[in-house]
Amino acid sequence: MTTKYDALLLLSFGSPEKRDDVIPFLENVLHGRNVPRKRMLEVAEHYHEFDGVSPLNAQNRALIAAIRRELSKHGPNLPVYFGNRNWHPLLTDTLRQMSADGVEHALVFVTSAFGSYSGCRQYLEDMQRARAAAGPAAPRLDKLRLFYNHPGFIGAMAQRVIDALNQLPPPHDRAKLIFTAHSIPLAMAQTSPYQVQLREACQLVGEAVGRTDWQLVYQSRSGPPQQPWLEPDICDHLETIAESAGVVIVPIGFLSDHMEVAFDLDRQAKQVCDRRGINMVRADTVGTHPDFVAMIRELTEQRVSGHGGAQALGTLGPSDDTCPADCCPGPPRPA
Repeated sequence: MTTKYDALLLLSFGSPEKRDDVIPFLENVLHGRNVPRKRMLEVAEHYHEFDGVSPLNAQNRALIAAIRRELSKHGPNLPVYFGNRNWHPLLTDTLRQMSADGVEHALVFVTSAFGSYSGCRQYLEDMQRARAAAGPAAPRLDKLRLFYNHPGFIGAMAQRVIDALNQLPPPHDRAKLIFTAHSIPLAMAQTSPYQVQLREACQLVGEAVGRTDWQLVYQSRSGPPQQPWLEPDICDHLETIAESAGVVIVPIGFLSDHMEVAFDLDRQAKQVCDRRGINMVRADTVGTHPDFVAMIRELTEQRVSGHGGAQALGTLGPSDDTCPADCCPGPPRPA
């Protein structure tokens, strides 16, 4: 059974692109969350060290350009739009433009591979709110499934790991292989498949590069200190590593270089490694890797045509095209 879709929307987190964007952007991100303003201003300084410019929006535009080329070459020939949750181009504005262009029903590729409230259900809620704000002519939106175990994602990530290992002197099997993902509150992790899916993806990438001795750690926690979040933290873990031939840090939880990659890994984690005499290489994110771009086309084509096998590696199988109503519930809200 086919469903008529007339566009593809890439929906992402959003990022500032100049210094004046930083505080309004962070206020959008933290709206309704119990994060002290002092902590927000500390994070703002991370952006200010890069003159307020995060690489995320530019990398998403590069990904969109690659998707357009892929769709033009192989089909389905759909226009591709760009919207963000927290900064321009904001999703509501994009939906208004899509409506003006005559788009009625769009597929949505969310730049998050793993299931959690912030990585899945919150995007669904944002889509619902944006459609209401955009007006009655706003296009219907159907989210593409999670892809943490899709061969296109795993293959692209494995190649990034191989490229990183090759930057270290041999023998490469002595190098520590450390996967990182954004930490989330423990209460959120306990009501979502986030950790299970992350471990599955790490195992699959490890197998693809011939490694079973990998470690999964977390980074970039932002909540109040009394709230438990997933651990260990990447920098704390690096402090425990003995002398080795080197370390490859793999940001498997990120598709593009967020500020959390540029600052938390390329600066903070690198500083720990330099101080301790550890040779560190940070693997690239999947970005515009051809296997990853082809995966996005395949997921799109399968939904447009209504047929085709849902590809998945490992033991968990493919994610549902439609999220169950009770999946990834939101965190408890203060009274």
